[in-house]
Amino acid sequence: MPATTATELMRSRYDAYVRLDAAYLLETWHPSTRPPKLVLDPQIQWVRLDILSATGGGFLDTEGTVEFIAYYRGGEQHELSRFVKVDRRWLYVDGD
Repeated sequence: MPATTATELMRSRYDAYVRLDAAYLLETWHPSTRPPKLVLDPQIQWVRLDILSATGGGFLDTEGTVEFIAYYRGGEQHELSRFVKVDRRWLYVDGD
């Protein structure tokens, strides 16, 4: 079932990183920024996701951002991700 908000998509994409599900990550990536393939490192052990803030990205929105910190053994990734809704489906665009 597709995510109804940008935050839901962010959480499901984090889960995909945990499960090493590259196919789902590519499927939920906007075509304009999607890489041709994605190789995930099985040595990275993701342990926690903290959503810090979200702007837009709701049911009636077409754009949104989600700021998060994803923790892995030995480090963290802090990102502000951009999402767009295309044909009622949220897609990841990019992040800083």
